[in-house]
Amino acid sequence: MEKSSVEEIRARFDADVERFSRRDTGQTALIDARLSLDMIAEAAAGLRPEARRLLDVGCGAGNFSLALLERLPDCDVDLVDLSLPMLRRAEERVGAATTGTVTIHPADIREQALPEDTYDVIVAASVLHHLRTDAEWETVFAALYASLRPGGVLFVSDMIEHDIDAVQAVMWRRYGEYLENVDGPAYREKVFAYIAREDTPRSLLFQIDLLRNVGFSRTDVLHKNAVFAAFLGIK
Repeated sequence: MEKSSVEEIRARFDADVERFSRRDTGQTALIDARLSLDMIAEAAAGLRPEARRLLDVGCGAGNFSLALLERLPDCDVDLVDLSLPMLRRAEERVGAATTGTVTIHPADIREQALPEDTYDVIVAASVLHHLRTDAEWETVFAALYASLRPGGVLFVSDMIEHDIDAVQAVMWRRYGEYLENVDGPAYREKVFAYIAREDTPRSLLFQIDLLRNVGFSRTDVLHKNAVFAAFLGIK
């Protein structure tokens, strides 16, 4: 199946700002979405309590930045997203939560130039699964690494695949059961359809290995449940 273009993905998110602005219920298709968000925010505060500048890649309506700011107050925040309506909402919400500077960047992370040695914490939530080729994955991970200050931390929360087909089948079945429990079989098929159309996730082990290959000195996994994981790399 031909995957959605950047323009098609942007249009879908442009039309869905209100749903993604709801922190507790906006991402029901993600298993343990709120748990992963809270774990990342708590770990960021523990690892970089002195943080002054944050980067939120694929920020949506700003939920991860808001969670980080509850524990790392008054940071400067850079927001990157394809969708300008999402960015405008994130700018409004995040700006109200910090005395720091909030800067928006309407861009594809594959094309956004990032400053080097700048950020204390970077979070990329439900965005990297839109990367297509292994070369794109490596380029983006390397750029995120370069933009961190020494000791800075990259947090990723995203859909993953599994390298072993039989394991992927088990996890995909469990994910389907989760979706059906949320809102019935039709919802499951709707979510499966847009994943098939839009997404190209990689395995957790692929991404952990790639973090190490581009230079991260330490990596760890915060949480994994079926086809979703939250993990980190420290520069």
